Amino acid sequence: MGRYDFAPQRVHAHATQLLAHKRIANPPPWYNIIAAVPPAERLTRPPLQRNQRPGGKKASRLFKPLRLQYEEDRLRWDYFNDHPWELAKPRVVLEDDGRDAEKWDWSIPLDHALNRPKSGATSDEGVRLDLEWDGIHAKQAGRPINGEAVVQRTNDLLNSGIPSSHASTIALAEFARHQHYSETSLRVAREEALATGAFFGPGPLEIGMMLEDRQYDGWKQWAEKEIVALKQLQGSAYTGQGIDGGGQEAALDDGGIAGEEGVAREQSQVA
Repeated sequence: MGRYDFAPQRVHAHATQLLAHKRIANPPPWYNIIAAVPPAERLTRPPLQRNQRPGGKKASRLFKPLRLQYEEDRLRWDYFNDHPWELAKPRVVLEDDGRDAEKWDWSIPLDHALNRPKSGATSDEGVRLDLEWDGIHAKQAGRPINGEAVVQRTNDLLNSGIPSSHASTIALAEFARHQHYSETSLRVAREEALATGAFFGPGPLEIGMMLEDRQYDGWKQWAEKEIVALKQLQGSAYTGQGIDGGGQEAALDDGGIAGEEGVAREQSQVA
């Protein structure tokens, strides 16, 4: 029958012919079973593929992780998309117990450190405003003032009922005032130090430029040597003279000089 045996697929047909010609009296026990479940027509057994969605139903989302969304995420996207250079500023991520964020009160303005009342000033209720300011500043002095502070301050203003555009404007104005004061203080301190004879070494930008110039000079010297070598190689290729040719010419010159000396010696002996 060749390579494949198809006889098992014709068992039911063969049994049916035997029953029709009354060669067997009763059908075999497996006759109805094979009629209901005939042998497979494929000679290879395919891998079992289970239907992951029986009945065409969608997969259950019971075990699918939820997508957590916070209001601060949208505020961060808006702020850092408008101020991308804030991400380039270094940040201190070291914390004492990992819960420092719970200690900061974002209802306090970002420029609170610049708004200290005059000494002895009191409110209508008779509260010393300067002492109240000192108490708040003692607790919130370590609060970082950066792009994340703007996001948290904006979120606190939104929770207090201020519209989104107005809350963002207030937070940005407070942050800009604090940044301007910090940069001005550093610049004035540097100028005062230079005026009194202080000396500051090169900063990170200057050091980076020096290293870059050094690498560029080294590359320029290497490029000049490579250009000279390439021109010499091209010149020798056009003239057809090289090291071997020069050696042969020198050998011929030496041989000619030696031959002239031998002729002169022979003439002197003959004379």
